[in-house]
Amino acid sequence: MASRLAARLLLRRSTAVVSFLQSYRHARHFSTQLLEGVPRFSKPTRGCYLLPNASPYQIWNRSFASENGDLVEAVVPHMGESVTDGTLANFLKKPGDRVEADEVIAQIETDKVTIDVSSPEAGVIEKFTASEGDTVTPGTIIATISKSAAPSEAHVAPSKETSQKETPPPPPPEKPKVEEKTPKVESVKKQAPKLASPSEPQLPPKERERRVSMPRLRKRIANRLKDSQNTFALLTTFNEVDMTNLMKLRSDYKDEFVKKHGVKLGLMSCFVKAAVSALQNQPIVNAVIDGDDIIYRDYIDVSVAVGTSKGLVVPVIRDTEGMNFVDIEKGINSLAKKATEGALSIDEMAGGTFTISNGGVYGSLISTPIINPPQSAILGMHSIVQRPVVVNGDILARPMMYLALTYDHRLIDGREAVLFLRRIKDVVEDPRRLLLDI
Repeated sequence: MASRLAARLLLRRSTAVVSFLQSYRHARHFSTQLLEGVPRFSKPTRGCYLLPNASPYQIWNRSFASENGDLVEAVVPHMGESVTDGTLANFLKKPGDRVEADEVIAQIETDKVTIDVSSPEAGVIEKFTASEGDTVTPGTIIATISKSAAPSEAHVAPSKETSQKETPPPPPPEKPKVEEKTPKVESVKKQAPKLASPSEPQLPPKERERRVSMPRLRKRIANRLKDSQNTFALLTTFNEVDMTNLMKLRSDYKDEFVKKHGVKLGLMSCFVKAAVSALQNQPIVNAVIDGDDIIYRDYIDVSVAVGTSKGLVVPVIRDTEGMNFVDIEKGINSLAKKATEGALSIDEMAGGTFTISNGGVYGSLISTPIINPPQSAILGMHSIVQRPVVVNGDILARPMMYLALTYDHRLIDGREAVLFLRRIKDVVEDPRRLLLDI
């Protein structure tokens, strides 16, 4: 407001500007439209920046916090370029609670991640201006906070009111009311057996059912999976892998691997490396249909499906074609930890050219995974089971795993899909192929 007034006075008289700047030392604003010479911000910032030419006034930039004297308002922050709104999941504080600056008071659930809403200043929450379950957008006010109120004042008032409400009702008149209602209850119980009919089906009572609203993440997962089924020509091909050599390699070097690199050697890193080799041999699997065009991607970003308590998330490991086993294991562990804690960012789940889903950690023997749009294929890993197989004419018990590749048959023919899965089988059964590139 002050900056606008200063601009208008500047057009009229220069002398008025001098007197105005002497009387107003600071100017507050809550938008990104600044005066010339002041940097612009695309993300929430809080700071003080001096204007050029030794200007005697300052502009304070405080995004996502509206202030009105003693009261400040907590508003929804920026959620990301691809996220326009979210659902107010829950409040972590109550009206009357004391909060510190930047303390989280609410959580907003979006299609991909959960975003925290923090208090802009220290104070006491006076009221909430939004309710749990509301759809909110960036800039929506959800709470009003008083900087000078004491938390005890907000809690003492209700206790006095409740004590006054408890004293007036006398206990004697309540007893006859209970006695009058008892014969009515008995009469209902006597009539109940007469209304029962043996021919009617005995359905569970509604009191044993619960209806809850579906979280936004679950809605997003449901819509994307259904869109995948409706859009792609889904087809799945299978193969089985002998895990003997890979498990022996892991058993022989797992201790030295942890000692040197500080991370455990798992099976997923070998499957990622095998997928990278197969994608390089069959680049059509790494491509995608866009309208009437085919987009060939010269990079390989592998998405790894991770199951969490809130739903399935698919973080992305970038540029896996240039990674070794150590880099892949560290990347998987970091993303899996963030997924469990609900700390994944939108950028960490965006993109991806190929997905690997390991249902074997839950004991799945075989399945047909669904493609994660806008990709064209997904690899499904399953549990390792000892099964009898023929090796050099002998029947031996070997640790075997079924592999499933679901692909978009509009783009990928059966030949390319089978060769792709065969390449993964060859590399996993003999990891030395990765060293020799054969």
